[in-house]
Amino acid sequence: MNKTSVLFVCLGNICRSPTAHAVFQSMVQTRALAEQVTVDSAGTGDWHLGHAPDRRTSAVAAERGYPMDDLRARLVEPGDFEQFDYIVAMDEENLANLRAMCPADYHGNLGLFLDYSVNPEYADTNAVPDPYYGGDNGFTLVLDLVEDASAGLLDHIAAQL
Repeated sequence: MNKTSVLFVCLGNICRSPTAHAVFQSMVQTRALAEQVTVDSAGTGDWHLGHAPDRRTSAVAAERGYPMDDLRARLVEPGDFEQFDYIVAMDEENLANLRAMCPADYHGNLGLFLDYSVNPEYADTNAVPDPYYGGDNGFTLVLDLVEDASAGLLDHIAAQL
């Protein structure tokens, strides 16, 4: 059986995409889909390669039961377009960067994460905002948005399995 693979992408891979990675992985495990769905995250910028997620990101995620201790920042690579069925960007800037590097023969799903949002409260939101330079509230908002879109994306993938 082929696994469905999902790659979450933000800029530095220390805030938004590792949050999505941890949340989505948790949901995959809760729904007993770990044999069918694989999850990873990466960044389009190389500032934090090899670093653990931002401490504020990890703290907010840990409060809700999402461990990130084993995650390390990495860069999106050309091979990711061969490996991943879903490459999900946190915002338009990262989606544009991904489109610029995407091979013409990529047959997966390349798009915005919040396109999978199920909460009407987020209907007009098209980007998971980068919380890095803001206050702690930004990290909580990111987690709220990620939990919502992760549920929608997993429902979408589960319907395909």
